Amino acid sequence: MKKIINTSNAPAPIGPYNQAVLSGNTLYTSGQIALHPDTMELVIDDIKTETKQVMENMKAVLAAADMTFDNVIKSSIFISDMNNFKQINDVYGQYFDEATAPARETVEVANLPKFVNVEISMIAVKPEQKMLYKK
Repeated sequence: MKKIINTSNAPAPIGPYNQAVLSGNTLYTSGQIALHPDTMELVIDDIKTETKQVMENMKAVLAAADMTFDNVIKSSIFISDMNNFKQINDVYGQYFDEATAPARETVEVANLPKFVNVEISMIAVKPEQKMLYKK
C-alpha cells in the first residue's frame, strides 16, 4: 500500500507526480529543483545557493514523512555541468554525516526541468519499529 506525501513547505509538483510516495517503511522522493515553495520562483543566483534550495526542499519532503537526512539510504544527483560537482558536493555534504552518508550517484545530463543546474532525488527508510510483547 502506498501513501502520497505532499507538503506546502516544498514546491508543488510541476507535472503529474507527487513530491514523494511512502511504501511500507520506504520513502521514494521525486526530484527536487531550486523552486522556492512560497513563490514557485527559481532560486538560481549561483550553484551553491541553488543546491541549498534543493536540499531545503528535500528536507521539507522528508519531514512531511516524519524522516530526516539520517533516514536517506540513496541519493541521485543530476547536474547540467560536471564542472559544478565540487560546489554541489560541498553544499550536499553539509546535510549528511560523512561516516553514515547514503549511497549516491552523480550524473551529468543535457537538460533538467526548467533548465536548472541541479536536481536531487532520494530514497529513505524508517527503521522498523520493534514489537513489544507482554509476558
